[in-house]
Amino acid sequence: MQWAAGLLLLVGGADLLVRAAVSLAGRWRVRPLIIGLTMVAFGSSAPQLVVSLQAAFTGAPDIAVGSVFGSNVFNILMTLGLSALLVPLRVSRQVVRLDIPLMIAASLLVWLLSLNQQLGRLEGVLLLAGLAAYLYLIKRQAHHPIRPLPETLRASSKHTWALALTLLAGLGLLVAGGHLLLDAAIDVAQDYGLSDRIIGLTIVAVGTCMPELATSLIAALRGQRDMAVGNVIGSSLFNLLGVLGFTAVVAPEPLTISPNALTFDLPVMVAVAALCLPLFHSNYRLTRAEGLALIGLYLTYGAHVLAFSTGLALATRLEHWMLFYGLPVLAMTWVIARLRSWRRRQ
Repeated sequence: MQWAAGLLLLVGGADLLVRAAVSLAGRWRVRPLIIGLTMVAFGSSAPQLVVSLQAAFTGAPDIAVGSVFGSNVFNILMTLGLSALLVPLRVSRQVVRLDIPLMIAASLLVWLLSLNQQLGRLEGVLLLAGLAAYLYLIKRQAHHPIRPLPETLRASSKHTWALALTLLAGLGLLVAGGHLLLDAAIDVAQDYGLSDRIIGLTIVAVGTCMPELATSLIAALRGQRDMAVGNVIGSSLFNLLGVLGFTAVVAPEPLTISPNALTFDLPVMVAVAALCLPLFHSNYRLTRAEGLALIGLYLTYGAHVLAFSTGLALATRLEHWMLFYGLPVLAMTWVIARLRSWRRRQ
């Protein structure tokens, strides 16, 4: 019953959120991408902030940091993959030239700051400063002149305050739905005796990503493909700079980074972020085949994490599969898609 209620709240909240965000974009005469990168992305990441803060104050730093790393991997591989499988995604040049490189840089920064196996207040302040700089860049982008808006983005007849209330209601439903699903999933995981790190990387990460997943899928279905992509990239940036930064600043103790997270989870997160650049750089789109390959990579990653935590020999085989089969297949899919695109242009 709890699962069903959570899913209904997620779908309803995502629909309200996307409708309100598109209407606000038309009223403020900014691209939906800007709304997706900021208000939608940060709002849908609210459950991640709450979970990380709660984990830090209850002495579970592995959940606080592991859920962020796992959320970014899930968002990029699974949320983008499912959205592209539903509707092939197109993305603006701004995302490829600015936002994705910044996401990669933020991932590398977190990895660099974690080399001493902890994130303290100084590191948290640096991450928050990075978030402030990103918001400043977004503000400058929002002020750039834009082409006439299509009819679907004309200003709504509703007042701005009514649209803002609708957006907040959508966010509230998303948070409530994600919380219901997360609580149910954690209860199941604890019953099976999973460690805090594994719960953070998988159950908590996936649970806190449900708002982003629902929002991107609804946005893709409604034809707002820029918003579907912007929501993922903006959420990933907010998780790294905002959630980790704020949690590290206010936590009573520095957030500890486990050796396993340092040698596996962080490199995987950085590699997944870097994967976005070649995928979107050519033709500025993500095809269904590439989306399916991303989903396959995440399923392999998740199976590897669970197998490693239980000491199964399958973990080594899955790691070998990812390195020598999964990534080459994804690279080949990308090359084939680019060749087909080149032939169509000739």
